Amino acid sequence: MVKKNLGNLPSNLMIGLLAASIAILALVIALRFQNIKTAFSAGGFDQFGYNYQARIFSGLADGVDKNLDGKVWGDPTYAKDHLVMKWSKAWNDARFNGASWTPDAYEDNEWNGKVPGGSGEVWHYKIVWVGPELEKSQYWRTGGYAIWGQFEVIMDQGSVANEHFWNAHSSPNGYGIY
Repeated sequence: MVKKNLGNLPSNLMIGLLAASIAILALVIALRFQNIKTAFSAGGFDQFGYNYQARIFSGLADGVDKNLDGKVWGDPTYAKDHLVMKWSKAWNDARFNGASWTPDAYEDNEWNGKVPGGSGEVWHYKIVWVGPELEKSQYWRTGGYAIWGQFEVIMDQGSVANEHFWNAHSSPNGYGIY
């Protein structure tokens, strides 16, 4: 009788391990779907390409102006380009929630027009808040240019017709350096 039970042990062990593996796999799948469900219930991307919780825009440039009309602010040239924008918490707080602007506010724009129907241009911009003093601000960096009255473009580079251009390359060129 003992011999018979010992003979069944490996088989029972295998069945137990298989059952445990299936249970673990089911749990992993359930948790994965829960994470996806949580991301969408927390807001996720809207129909234009914005995800304000993650502070990112990713989609056709047509959606950046929140008007899906085949144009970007009235111009069809860049509407089919793929655009990725990312912005800091400080930018988000000041731009959308009424907080004061600080030198921690920045945004990053990456345009990719090398897509079907796109402009053919590729551009990358880094923009930081420097305050209304602009070039006289303690946060101003050599090599950038002013935009929107209180901001500096610290990097502006891209390509048009396979020719590369650098319009701004400040030093230092990273975020949060002042």
